[in-house]
Amino acid sequence: MEPFVPQRVVVVSHPFRSDVADQAEKVAASLRAAGIKVSVISGDTDTLDDPDSLLVANNGHNQADLIIALGGDGTVLRAARLAGEADVPLLGVNFGRVGFLAEAEVADLDIVVSRILAADYELEELPTIQVQAVLSDGTSRRAWAFNDISVEKAEPARMLEVIVDIDGTRVARYGCDGILCSTAAGSTAHAMSAGGPVVWPDVDAMVVVPVSAHALFTKPMVVRPQAVIDVSVESYGTQGNLIADGRRVADLRGGARARITRGDRPVLLVRMFDRTFPSRLVSKLSLPVDGWRHGESS
Repeated sequence: MEPFVPQRVVVVSHPFRSDVADQAEKVAASLRAAGIKVSVISGDTDTLDDPDSLLVANNGHNQADLIIALGGDGTVLRAARLAGEADVPLLGVNFGRVGFLAEAEVADLDIVVSRILAADYELEELPTIQVQAVLSDGTSRRAWAFNDISVEKAEPARMLEVIVDIDGTRVARYGCDGILCSTAAGSTAHAMSAGGPVVWPDVDAMVVVPVSAHALFTKPMVVRPQAVIDVSVESYGTQGNLIADGRRVADLRGGARARITRGDRPVLLVRMFDRTFPSRLVSKLSLPVDGWRHGESS
């Protein structure tokens, strides 16, 4: 898809901050002044759980061709679900603390609007991750995520007992807090905080991270993009929760299995600024690049 001047825009704002809502209305007003149809919605609206109600009209055509998310990474993730379902580009503007998924900052809003109106941007296609879970009663659940999918223990005081198979081979049996699978782009989110590696987003791979596993082999694994990852919940121990980008999808009782693979729908991110991934990494995470030896005399 080539850059274009959108005709219908949805602005998703942080659900609980009036300052973000005010900025969302200003962005909407600027776009409307240029003849663009704009809808502004809150990031916690039920519409985000039913993308068809907002983005797909009765004739089957999208009611939006660009989504702008104003907020932190949580708001961008919720908007990514809309964007992925409708196959339209997403532009994130950071109003949060980290904003790793956002392309722009609050101070960039005027530039953002002008570049949208001039179609002066690029589009980056990033893969997603999906899961099909077969529950203990034989029913199934499906979900997809932009960052990560995890099987997490339901009770804080008990271990989750799971078996992990990759491409049909038994890799490990863990007593753990959970098993987390992420995209490369999602490696800097929950996966990194759980001890996983930082993976450049243009690396075609997925990451598997055991979380607080009681075992000798607990290393995170970087697997091929076509890998099939099966996480089976044992009949003893606590039940698990299936989580996709922070959203609870299903309860996983003993005998349930979650099969995680690469998603069949990418997310298109709008890129406007010449910021490399290493520069984002350093600035967003405030990395101490000089280390503790900085300032020592030679």
